[in-house]
Amino acid sequence: MNEARILVVEDDRKIRTLLRTALEEDGLDVEEAETGPAAMKIISVRQVDLVTLDIHLGAESGLDLAREIRHMSDVPIIMITGRNDVIDRVVGLEIGADDYITKPFHVREVLARIRAILRRTRPLPHRMGEPAHVDTRAALRFDGMTARPERLELVDRCGRPCELTSGDFKLLNVFLKRPNRVLSRDQLMNLTGGVDWSPLDRTVDNQVARLRKKIEKDPSRPQLIKTVRGIGYTFACDVERVQPGAPSKSA
Repeated sequence: MNEARILVVEDDRKIRTLLRTALEEDGLDVEEAETGPAAMKIISVRQVDLVTLDIHLGAESGLDLAREIRHMSDVPIIMITGRNDVIDRVVGLEIGADDYITKPFHVREVLARIRAILRRTRPLPHRMGEPAHVDTRAALRFDGMTARPERLELVDRCGRPCELTSGDFKLLNVFLKRPNRVLSRDQLMNLTGGVDWSPLDRTVDNQVARLRKKIEKDPSRPQLIKTVRGIGYTFACDVERVQPGAPSKSA
């Protein structure tokens, strides 16, 4: 994995320094912001792979900043909250934060959470030098798109490559192998190799939202990945399995 750029948004200089030192020692590139406007300026001009965001930025609200970030970017957000900020944590997850850490925290926990999210969300590296014609396993076709799981590739309805993160592709692959089946959030988390999670965790919902933006014709009115209220999701589309040199057949 090429080293990621982490934006640390924190108004306490000592905590910013602590996080920056630990992250840089772990090989990560770090940007710092003390205020919301400073954070938004960095995000608007530089590629950021993940944001750690203190929920209390002096007189500013970290929740308001999280909303602003989410309106313009899908960058993963880890909220840093006080031990008793239960409502704030719930609101943060509903806004679209990917995880949260409570104070006081150990920097090794922060690093572990960051690395886990980056593995799910960063784009997969291109396979340089791999022959374009090599395709020894089945392609999966759905709604005018074609996925090749063994190559980690997706081609859109116009025949163009569609960039997916590793987390996007794991989730898509789960759906393609189980079309027209209702899958709970627990099942999706387990099938994508996720860690243990709580009922308040919005990781699956956030990943579904990101995937919808890449495969749905209208993400605001999804027709492929449909929500099953109170349970989870279903991939409401037939999938055709196509072996090289063989006639098409339904998956």
